[in-house]
Amino acid sequence: MERSMAKADVLIEALPYIQRFRNSIVVIKFGGSAMEEPRAYDGILTDVAFMECVGMRPVIVHGGGSAVSREMAKAGLKAQFIGGLRVTGQDTIDIVERVLSSEVSPGIVRTLQSKGSEAKAVPGPDVISAHQHHPWSEDGTERLDLGLVGEIEHVETGPILDVMAQGAIPVLSPLGSDKEGQRYNINADIAAAEVAIALKARKLVFLSDVHGVRGNTNDSDSFLSTLSVREVEGLIRERAIVGGMLPKVNSAVRAIRSGLKKVHIIDGRMPHSLLLEIFTNQGIGTEIVLGD
Repeated sequence: MERSMAKADVLIEALPYIQRFRNSIVVIKFGGSAMEEPRAYDGILTDVAFMECVGMRPVIVHGGGSAVSREMAKAGLKAQFIGGLRVTGQDTIDIVERVLSSEVSPGIVRTLQSKGSEAKAVPGPDVISAHQHHPWSEDGTERLDLGLVGEIEHVETGPILDVMAQGAIPVLSPLGSDKEGQRYNINADIAAAEVAIALKARKLVFLSDVHGVRGNTNDSDSFLSTLSVREVEGLIRERAIVGGMLPKVNSAVRAIRSGLKKVHIIDGRMPHSLLLEIFTNQGIGTEIVLGD
């Protein structure tokens, strides 16, 4: 009986969140090691199916970096990253598009369907317009050439909304194209943020390989549960946030400054981390808000 009561308490705790977020668009960036571990992969997509079942409108923007790196290695290509972004030549973009479109997106769709949710792949180039991205070097003295890495110009929301109107969960790959049809590789964190902004999403959730943002990248006890945009920008200046976390927090800041109320960064490897962050009082990751 006590166990049954505990389960009922969990449902009651979730009720106000279910009511509050009904019909709300939530963009979820699905990537990192959560996509590599079968248990975490299945758990995250179970959470997404639950969200859709209780009336939320989830949109998945996925990565697939590990699968891409494996295929590059098979082709004799070495993966190189600068500032968390993959250097992308023509051979690499061909591999990226093939892996994301033929392996990763269909796999997510099949898993969601196996859980009773309708889902449909939306190829990134169908909705994301981009041009070549030339970021500044770390010291700000020169522009870097990362090859066919894209900077997003526009997200066409119509096809995404059409999929949702059909009662399906959109599953987007982080690719874009220009007017000439050139494909560009886009960091999935950046793509998720731009999709969330375009859709005027209620929430944006990044699934990470760590518990959330740390005040000291080497100290797991320095986890920060809530951060304002100003505090995030300070941590970046202090180089407390580096590497693969940089695109996440920079994208979070841009999303919030563009109108989103909250962005969450959570550990996708933790069982049901998505539900715990959205439907419980405490949450388990880092919540980024506008602040003062």
